[in-house]
Amino acid sequence: MSEGNGLAMGELKAPKRRHIVLASHPSRSGLKGGPVQWGHGDPAQRGAIVATVTDPNHRNAIGTHSGSYSVYRALAVASGVLDPDHKPDFTNTAPTIAIGPHPSWADPEKIVSLDPFGALVGEVYASLLTEGIDLRPTIAVTRAHIQMPELLEAVRQGRIKEDGEIVKPGGDLVVTKAAVEPVWHLPGVAQRLGVSEDDLRYALFEQTGGMFPELVTRPDVKVFLPPIGGITVYIIGDLATITDPARPLAVRVHDECNGSDVFGSDICTCRPYLVHGLEECIATAQQGGAGLIVYFRKEGRALGEVTKFLVYNARKRQVGGDRADAYFARTECVAGVQDVRFQELMPDVLHWLGVTRIDRFVSMSDMKYNALVRSGIEIVERVPIPDELVPPDARVEIEAKKAAGYYTDQVAPTEEDLAQIKGRGLEQS
Repeated sequence: MSEGNGLAMGELKAPKRRHIVLASHPSRSGLKGGPVQWGHGDPAQRGAIVATVTDPNHRNAIGTHSGSYSVYRALAVASGVLDPDHKPDFTNTAPTIAIGPHPSWADPEKIVSLDPFGALVGEVYASLLTEGIDLRPTIAVTRAHIQMPELLEAVRQGRIKEDGEIVKPGGDLVVTKAAVEPVWHLPGVAQRLGVSEDDLRYALFEQTGGMFPELVTRPDVKVFLPPIGGITVYIIGDLATITDPARPLAVRVHDECNGSDVFGSDICTCRPYLVHGLEECIATAQQGGAGLIVYFRKEGRALGEVTKFLVYNARKRQVGGDRADAYFARTECVAGVQDVRFQELMPDVLHWLGVTRIDRFVSMSDMKYNALVRSGIEIVERVPIPDELVPPDARVEIEAKKAAGYYTDQVAPTEEDLAQIKGRGLEQS
């Protein structure tokens, strides 16, 4: 017997049995946090979003905070390194600059996929925090310096000026950045997608393997925090100019591409276009306006990186090689669909910032352009990626997109042209 615990060597204690109360029972997961009146301009009347699990009786939302990172939080709790009842100390965590409120915050049709008051929890819901309601911010705003080798090279070549304020001596870019977690108002998301709320709820329930039963058992709970990646916004220049129609604004809306954005893979234009967007934003800010880089975690057109790599292999192994005329077809063969990013939700973050007009939209995407214009944001000029920035192996992608309707200031390629455009084979990698 081992000393002190009365157990033989190798013998484990029986796990403590827990009584599980399903959140689908309305009587056991009430709305003491208050119901949510989405789109109300007064945060007190709108109600706080309560998605914490420390006290289920306070919850008024489906899901929980931190998106996909909530699973890592569960691992920390299971392994005993995190107290499941821990409540954060938010001292000195307030936003570094004030954003809003803007008229769009009180329009239930302008914002349906994030909480516009998400950065102001400690301020507008102080009384609820005092009462012991465990609220968590869904937006955080801070300041930082950015260094990228391409930007440093642009400084060296004189395309970017070191003005000492936006670009520091040595090439550091000064930014304000905001991290945004998704918070979906299910009726609004359904309306934006043109489906019924019931159909949306059932699809979310079934396609997550029944992860959130409240989607189908609690129609009274209208807010859902999905376990997906969020958004990061990089603000360059004076925030106040964003809402001033007399001052220029450049915007690059960018969907995550880890292979290119981080590691410089040459099969797509993602990092070159991201860097070009940054240059445009810097130039616009130095002209007295502002620039926005809006970065969405939607890897592989929101199909995932595994699917993306499978498509790469299929493209390069098909008869005739990696051809521009079969670019979209290979994705559809593997995934069953070309793209599931659903740009219909994308404009919300710009409405949160109060954007009503974009002078230079650094994107060729017809889907992004159409979503922004439909949401009421005016776009003055569209900026394609300069031809010299397209990597040779990415020519397949960019020409296929032009032929499919992406914006270009050149003549779009014909079907005959596309058949002649080929990428590198796997044996050449």
